[in-house]
Amino acid sequence: MARPFKTQRDPQATPRRAKTSFTKLAVDENAVAEPTQRLHKLLALAGLGSRRDMEALIASGRVTVNGAPATTGQGVTQFDVVRLDSRILKLPFVAELPQVLIYHKPEGEIVSQDDPEGRASVFDKLPKVKNAKWIAIGRLDMNTSGLLIFTTSGDLANRFMHPRYEVEREYAVRIFGELTDGQMTQLTEGIELDDGPANFDSIKAQGGEGANHWYQVILREGRNREVRRLFEAFQLPVSRLMRVRFGPVNLPPRVKRGTMLKLEQKEVVGLLEWAELPVPSAPLRQLTQREKLKATTVFMPKVRRQRVSALDRPPRDAADGSAKPYRTKSDAARNTAAKKPAPRKNENRRVRQTSDLPTPDTQKKKR
Repeated sequence: MARPFKTQRDPQATPRRAKTSFTKLAVDENAVAEPTQRLHKLLALAGLGSRRDMEALIASGRVTVNGAPATTGQGVTQFDVVRLDSRILKLPFVAELPQVLIYHKPEGEIVSQDDPEGRASVFDKLPKVKNAKWIAIGRLDMNTSGLLIFTTSGDLANRFMHPRYEVEREYAVRIFGELTDGQMTQLTEGIELDDGPANFDSIKAQGGEGANHWYQVILREGRNREVRRLFEAFQLPVSRLMRVRFGPVNLPPRVKRGTMLKLEQKEVVGLLEWAELPVPSAPLRQLTQREKLKATTVFMPKVRRQRVSALDRPPRDAADGSAKPYRTKSDAARNTAAKKPAPRKNENRRVRQTSDLPTPDTQKKKR
């Protein structure tokens, strides 16, 4: 059966639809506006860098808000679309509880992320954090051990380190020699150093054996090698220096040298209250049983080393022992192929000859 053709409608005969009239929504003048937060602060909280770095990033024009280039000091809400090089960013508008780590730093490690000499750094051992970065609270030189605090909150780190807050640092010092009463009084009153006067808030003798004597000192600033220079002013070299307290945080005895401990959420809340910083209003996250055990367990950090592939590893020249890096993958493959030993030939192997071919006589005997 043939399929009938569809009847076409006459557009002039079809009545037009009446225009729909939309009712405009009334604007509530008493509505509370969405609170804004500084863009550079949110970018820093997202782990993209420090606040100064984020201000430079915004000034470069790479950050846009709702399609328009962002400006320094601009406020944004959670309904704004923020992009970095056309990539949408998820900014932490709801403040989360920061993380705090305690590390018993041994001698021989530096507190720096960039070292041209390639020495061991404390940042090589820190566990990874999502959408944040670790900030070292204070610094310890290479030959100083003891308490080192890491946090993901820049405000908390600033509260510890800024000179105007005068947070106490307590050290255990071992010197080669012994201080007199007059020298101890002079150290508390003040000594003129190269970068200005300095003094201890308190100094107490802790005994010693032989020529070595221990002292407990407290000061409220952290200039470079300040404790060592104060003792060296009396020609008394420091043979061992260890920080045991920084503000309200003490080095726990169970945190041995080279180990770490993550503070619990309640302890972090206590630090924020001590620093007079706002505590996040969000309820504390419920930890699993495994997370509870890890939160109270001292652990030995693992060093994260970059793996070098076979193509990037420079070979050793057999002649002079000098390293020659590969330039391209083809050079590496060619060098690898050249080093492969040639297959050995079996000298005792018998070569098949013409006499081994079957003849009509041998075939009859087989039959």
